[in-house]
Formats: sequence, structure tokens, C-alpha cells
Amino acid sequence: MRISCLVAIALSTAAIQAAPAVFPLKDVRAGQHGVGRTVFSGTKVEEFQVEILGVLQNIGPRESIILAKLSGGPLAETGVMQGMSGSPVYIDGKLAGAVALGFPLSKEAIAGIRPIEDILRVDPEVKQGNGKQVAEGPRRREFLAGDARLEEIATPVSFSGFTAATLEHFGKQLRGLGLDPRQGVSGGGDPPEKLGNPNTIEPGSMISVQLLSGDMSVGADGTVTCVDGDHIYAFGHRFLDEGATEMPFARSEVLALLPNLSASFKISTAREWMGTITEDRNQAISGLMGRRAGTVPIDIRVGAHAYRMRMIENRVMTPLVMQMAVFSALDETERGIGPSTVSIRGHIDFDGGSVRVDNVYSGDVNTPAVAATGVGSPLSYALQSGFEALKLKNVTLDIAEVNRRDQWQIAEMVAPRQVRAGDDVELILTLSGDNGVETVKKVLYRVPASAAPGTLYFTAADATTTNLVEFQSAAGAPMRSAGQVLALLNELRGNTKTYIRVWRADPAFTVDGRDLPSPPPSLAMMLNRMQPGTNLNWRGSKLAEIEIPAGDYVVTGSKTVQVEVKE
Repeated sequence: MRISCLVAIALSTAAIQAAPAVFPLKDVRAGQHGVGRTVFSGTKVEEFQVEILGVLQNIGPRESIILAKLSGGPLAETGVMQGMSGSPVYIDGKLAGAVALGFPLSKEAIAGIRPIEDILRVDPEVKQGNGKQVAEGPRRREFLAGDARLEEIATPVSFSGFTAATLEHFGKQLRGLGLDPRQGVSGGGDPPEKLGNPNTIEPGSMISVQLLSGDMSVGADGTVTCVDGDHIYAFGHRFLDEGATEMPFARSEVLALLPNLSASFKISTAREWMGTITEDRNQAISGLMGRRAGTVPIDIRVGAHAYRMRMIENRVMTPLVMQMAVFSALDETERGIGPSTVSIRGHIDFDGGSVRVDNVYSGDVNTPAVAATGVGSPLSYALQSGFEALKLKNVTLDIAEVNRRDQWQIAEMVAPRQVRAGDDVELILTLSGDNGVETVKKVLYRVPASAAPGTLYFTAADATTTNLVEFQSAAGAPMRSAGQVLALLNELRGNTKTYIRVWRADPAFTVDGRDLPSPPPSLAMMLNRMQPGTNLNWRGSKLAEIEIPAGDYVVTGSKTVQVEVKE
């Protein structure tokens, strides 16, 4: 276990810092007194007083927490603040742990302290990359004691350059990840490109883990617990709980403290890049100073407005942050309520290839949110597929919006009731628009001469409905290569067409992501006995698909008719 964590004790920044011993959990007793270190203003690390109340043994699986009362400085007014997570606590000059948990709405500054032994198990020297990541993201851990609830101190996340409507729309998702979004309480997250001096970081210093920097920024704030050469440990609890990671962090300056009845917090701003967070575990985050983190360039243009940012790559946060950036760019330059039509064109580039972005969205409300989801969903699918070739390289988007609803609704589809094999089926599709306007489209489908007697189904649907059917097929047969993932995403249908799917109710098989409709009974029996990767699919066997363009209008809705094939 690493024990040579450094602490500055009344020494100048140029002096060599001493390495204190660790105060082990087994020696912690109620009534002991110690000191903690954190930043209350600017970048100066100050002390506060700590009175040990006891140890909550086995509060979680193989987990104990030190319970303490904090005092001194502004703590009588603020209580335990968001942003204090990771503040080191010393007993007899030895490092005992880090402030990590608190009681919501508590009248006193009662904190849970994570023992230093647990924190030092998080090794910052790991292979760079995404590592183990969770599909849905973490929630704040909490421990119940009667009506009291001791929970991880929420990580305050500052948003700069975003509209208020963006945080309102995505706030629930962010809080579900254990993050507490703050708008307009930071000075931006775009420090100078040059890495800062590591000597400016000491136990108790404030840092900001930057998820997005540039014209829009997202930074998560916390406190450094321990410094060991170029290694740091911070937060005293998880951030995103993704294991091995690569996230840039900056030294932060505290501008002010905001006492609050529900949760007080520090208002801070990122000043200079310091290094890379490489580990994100239950007990703490850790990283290396002097290492520049890899980030993804993002370029978004909405009319004459251009936004340039750099974003982390993370299976959970990258799609969410991308959606927020698109939503905010639209919300800032265009209206979010009332008829509108949004077109998005561009590309999402990965190491192994690109996904084309080319779609149109239209509606009366929430059009920016729908358009943002249209960008975030394929990005999420690609990142969560798990292929190394799908490491994100950059995202470029060109967005245009008009204040009208360009939309057709599938109102009706008419077809003959009976046909014979080899005949043409005339399909008459009626689309309705605003003010009772209608347009009629006619298409022909020739029934194969070899078609067996029975029912043919014709389903006219919008892109969302049709794409969902394809995704259901893909879900039954796991992707075996990055190329398959990119092919699926590039074959997603656009919203400005009607798609008529011709199908039978017979079962279909999916082989390597492709349909094998209505195979002979002998082949069906053999396929049904094969291992996963080939599966029976009861959604019906697709025989053909017909596209009907609608110009620049978005098509919505779905209609199905059936035609009997006679002998």
C-alpha cells in the first residue's frame, strides 16, 4: 500500500514537502481531535477542526466510515459543502482519511470520512483508456440509519456557456448520475493550453475534472486528498465509477462560498490544466500530474454561430454531454417552443470509420431535444459496442433551423384486397399536413411469380418506426465487428421519407445482422439449433422495402394493410 503521500506543512512552495505517516483506521477512537485542509477562498489551503465521533463499522460490504464533527472557518454557517469531497483529515499529524459523506439538511457539519487505507488502494498507474464502464452510470451511495441518511457528498458540476433550459431539461439525468448541476456559478472551463506547475497542487487544493472545455464547458469540482510525487488522490468517493479512465483535470480557484439550506457549495473556476485522472473507483479518483489527457474535438455550427469544444470520451457521459451541447446551441440561437424544423448534417468520426449525420426534425415543441437525441443515440450505440476501433476522434455538425413545421402525417394507405403471384400491387398513400393539406403518392409492388399463397402485409411507416424494427433485429444478433456497427448506423433511415415494408408473418432468421426470410423447413431446423449469433426472429419476414421521398418534410405515423395472394 502506498504510504508516501506528501503534505505541505507551513513550508514554502519551493521547499520539498514532507511525507507524513498514515493514521490507521484501527487506531481511530471517539473523542480524538484532528485537523482538515481545504480551500475556502482563492487557492489558499486552510485548516478546519475535526472531532471524531466514532467509527461506523461495516456500514457497507468490507467498508467502514469515520464519523466526525467539523468546525472552524465558515463551516458553522455552511455545514459540509459540496466541493469539500476529498478534503484530507489528519490525527496527530498523520493522514487518517478524506471528507466524503454527509447528512442532507443537517443543522451541523457532521461528515463521514473515508479511511485513507481505502483511498490508497486506487492506483493511478493504470493503462489509459475507457476500462470498465457502466452502461447506465452510478448513483450516489447512501447508508440509512433510521430516518437519517448518510450519503456521498454530491459532486458539484459547473456548466458554462449553456442555456438555463439545457440544465432544466437534462437535470434529472445528471442528478441520477450523482451529479449536482450548477449554471452560472463558475468562470468557464477553458484554461490555457500549457500544463501548470505541479508544485501548486497540495493536499486540500481544489481541482476540477473537465468533461467539456471551450465555448461550452462542464467541470466537476472536488478536493485533493493526497499527493505522492506526480500522483494525486482526490474526492474521497467515486465520480462516474468507470474504473480506468482518461479525464483532464485543472487546478481551480474558489471564488465564493454559497451557504444553502439544502446543500451549500463552493463556487469555483478552472485556472490551469494539471494532468489526467486515470482511475475512478468507489473510494476515490486518482491520476497523474503532467500527463495531457486525450480529448475529442467538437465543432457545431448553427447558422452564423460556431461552437468549438473538446470533450472526454466516456460511454455514459459523452453521448449525454453531446446532446446537451446540441440542445444548448439550438436553444441559444433559435426558439424552443412553437413550430420549427431542424436539419443536422455532419459526421461522427471513429478510428475505424465514420457515421454520417444527415437528418431533419420537425414539430411544435421540444424539437431541439429530439434533434439532440438524434445525434446522441448513434454515438451512444457505437461507444457502448465495446470495439477498440470505435474510439471517438471528432464530431462535426452543421445545423439549420426554420420557424415552421414542415411535417407530413401518414393518414391512409389503400391497396387491393386480392392479387395473384406475378401481379402488380398498386399502393395509394395519403399524407396530410397543416390546414388540411393532403398529398397522394402512388407506388407499384410486383408480387414475385414464385410467391406462395397467403397474406402479404404492407406497412407504411416513418423512419423512427422502421429503424426500431432494424435495431430489434440487431439486438438479437450481437455485432461481431466495428464495421458491422458502422454499417448499421450509416444505414439508419432519414426522417424525410416514408418506408413501405413488405412482409409476411412467417418467422425470419437473423444471420450476421442480416435477415434470412422464410427459409425452407430443413434449413430453418438447422439454423434454430445454432449458437447465439443466429436467432429465430418472430417479428415477420421482410420481403422488400420501398422508399417514398417527401422532399424536406418530416414524415410521421404508421399504417398497415394486408393483401391476399391467391393461387
